[in-house]
Amino acid sequence: MHSVAESLARLGDLARSATVSRLSTAFADAGYELALVGGPVRDALLDRPVHDLDFTTNARPDEILAVVSPLADAVWDIGRQFGTIGARLGDDTVEITTYRTDSYDGTTRKPDVEFGDTLEGDLLRRDFTVNALALRVPEVKLVDPSGGVEHLLSRTITTPSSPEISFGDDPLRMMRAARFASQLGFTVDEATEDAMAEMADRIEIVSAERVRDEISKLLITDEPRTGIELLVSTGLADRVLPEVPALRLEIDEHHHHKDVYQHSLTVLDQAIGYEKARHPGEEPDLVLRLAALLHDIGKPATRRLEPGGVVSFYHHDMVGSKLAKKRLTELRFDKATIDSVARLIELHLRFFGYTDSNWTDSAVRRYVRDAGAELERLHMLTRADVTTRNRRKADRLGFAYDDLEARIRELQEKEELDAVRPDLDGEQVMRILGLSPSREVGEAMRYLLEQRLDDGPLGEEEATRRLLAWWEQRSSS
Repeated sequence: MHSVAESLARLGDLARSATVSRLSTAFADAGYELALVGGPVRDALLDRPVHDLDFTTNARPDEILAVVSPLADAVWDIGRQFGTIGARLGDDTVEITTYRTDSYDGTTRKPDVEFGDTLEGDLLRRDFTVNALALRVPEVKLVDPSGGVEHLLSRTITTPSSPEISFGDDPLRMMRAARFASQLGFTVDEATEDAMAEMADRIEIVSAERVRDEISKLLITDEPRTGIELLVSTGLADRVLPEVPALRLEIDEHHHHKDVYQHSLTVLDQAIGYEKARHPGEEPDLVLRLAALLHDIGKPATRRLEPGGVVSFYHHDMVGSKLAKKRLTELRFDKATIDSVARLIELHLRFFGYTDSNWTDSAVRRYVRDAGAELERLHMLTRADVTTRNRRKADRLGFAYDDLEARIRELQEKEELDAVRPDLDGEQVMRILGLSPSREVGEAMRYLLEQRLDDGPLGEEEATRRLLAWWEQRSSS
């Protein structure tokens, strides 16, 4: 935070913005209270961009609708049972929620929704003090019943009530603490972190979908490492993403290998760096970040202590790909995300053979073919996977990948490599060989694709000659 005067000035600017001003005037004219609450107030005080606008009011849902409908371009009441009405006013999306005083039964994170009568009471039920801030409008009065401003200044995450009560009410708040630590660059205070460790098992009552959403929100922050380390140190990761803490392999005094857990976090850091450098200003790439975090999760299951103090992890890429698919499926990620992450993990070691031998054009074509739509992500993941402190080795790998990318670009320009396909289509194959649709046609197409990958574009005449020779040899054998 900057000076108090600057912070108050930002709050004033927010209160006077077109959408906030229109709503605050309308609610005041109708005799209701209105306050901006939570994230918008926190972010304005921190001089961070303010996105969606969240409000709270003493008006009940039907009364909110009556006030907002004449002003809004669109209104939705899907959250009416929880007291929330959503609306779009120009370019702004807003949510307006009736004051609440929720109660929990201790067996589910879903509260019994009860509407409240005071802003202070509503704020004290919220997750963290830095989110329990409100700005009354139109009078521009900051309301802070739990010391949130002080905690913004000290960059501290803590709860309005005792953390045991807060996390007992809603265990997902423990994961949110990790996310906010990364998102804001804050530190979770000792009592709150202790409660997270003591109550980690409570996360098991939270649905897989909610856990998935929090993992995703954490990973798309600028520095997710902080939150991941907090999830691991408190034992929460053991319950929601156990493959990550399992990377903390014991170091045998006679066998040496790098710390796989710290290596994975460094790969994540570096992947984010490549992502930002290659695609500045774009939305964070969740698929790349999941693949970076999970790329070595096959190592614990494949670890072998070899003679001479060597540790091997043969086939950890294939094992890790299967483990990632299983975990992400259990967390209810969508199929496209699961398939992309699994494919990246499966391929993340492929490049390292490039430094051991000169790849033919055929090998480069296969690399591109196998990566498919994930090629750009594979470039970033593979580069990020180089964490050696040996500068000469790091430079050698970096130069080698520069060379591979240059060769890919050259072949792409010459051969339209992104759309590699056989030189003949299925109709041509059936006509040349006198076949109807059958398994043999599929075999012929696979043969022609292999020829294309080996030797580049053949042209129709040469492809036909090779196809007939293959068919004759196949028939005679």
